[in-house]
Amino acid sequence: MKGEMRERSDRSREAGMDKDGDERGRRGGFHRKKVCRFCSDQDFLLDYKDVRMMQSFVTEHGKIVPRRISGNCAYHQRKLTTSIKRARNLALVGYVSMGS
Repeated sequence: MKGEMRERSDRSREAGMDKDGDERGRRGGFHRKKVCRFCSDQDFLLDYKDVRMMQSFVTEHGKIVPRRISGNCAYHQRKLTTSIKRARNLALVGYVSMGS
């Protein structure tokens, strides 16, 4: 019985499966590497007075979009965070969304 169990687990490892029988490490889909918008385009300036640009980095609940989703580099994500906080302080961007 133990020999059968060991043999079956060895076969599943060879086939690239985990304990549940699903393929290991395969999520599917094509993922393009995210590039920082501010590094790639020099005309795309970071300014707390540009409300439309700030809104694109804030969710509908008012949270700042994390860098793993937005694709910003660490340097520009820190700059973006401070500029969003400045815009919130001046009531240019809301702390939370309005409506439903």
